[in-house]
Amino acid sequence: MSEPVISVSALGRRFGTTTALDAVSLSLPRGAVYGLVGANGAGKTTLIKHLLGLLRAESGSVRIFGLDPVADPVGVLSRIGYVSEENDLPGWMRVDELVRYSRAFYPAWDDAHATMLLRDFALDPTVKVATLSKGQKARLGLVCALAYRPELLVLDEPSSGLDPIVRRDILRAVIRTIADEGRTVFFSSHLLDEVEAVADHVTMIQHGRIILSAPLAEIKTTFGGASLAEIFVSRMGMGALSSTGA
Repeated sequence: MSEPVISVSALGRRFGTTTALDAVSLSLPRGAVYGLVGANGAGKTTLIKHLLGLLRAESGSVRIFGLDPVADPVGVLSRIGYVSEENDLPGWMRVDELVRYSRAFYPAWDDAHATMLLRDFALDPTVKVATLSKGQKARLGLVCALAYRPELLVLDEPSSGLDPIVRRDILRAVIRTIADEGRTVFFSSHLLDEVEAVADHVTMIQHGRIILSAPLAEIKTTFGGASLAEIFVSRMGMGALSSTGA
């Protein structure tokens, strides 16, 4: 098995009296789609912020490509594509201006790939970002995250609040990313049916603790072929399912 792309060991984080992450450990090899599911406030976004080096581990360790994302942010972030739920893009820029601006940060930027993604996502390069719908902004965020062919694509609730057509486009982009050159996708989502459709491996988190983490096929076999939503309820309870928004 190859060296893990993501290696988290006994990671702990508190905010005041609230435990956000409680001894979280994960070891995820290259070349698969990893889905992270949990109720609102379970710790998904906090974990992702540690992977990106936006938060420093209070206990335990985080390594991405074997590197500490806090100590070596350039070495890590230059190899990661990231799209957040907020997708806060500068509205005063045109689409093509934002693409050119993003291009300057990544030596491996592929102009042809960026142009193809703009075309596939039906984005007009000449329009202002402020005029785009939420779905179009999500597509543009993906263009900027995918155009330099990152080794790891991290998506935090990428399809939250989007219509089914846009969600389908995002899922298609995820599948294309993983199919290309054995790269890796790590994404959080409350849409369990969509996680089930694309993930090779699923991690369930509750109250900052990993409840279950295994290949999806293995999980489904263990639970007699049940759907991911049914498995989620059996491990987390019906209340957790309702608080995902699913």
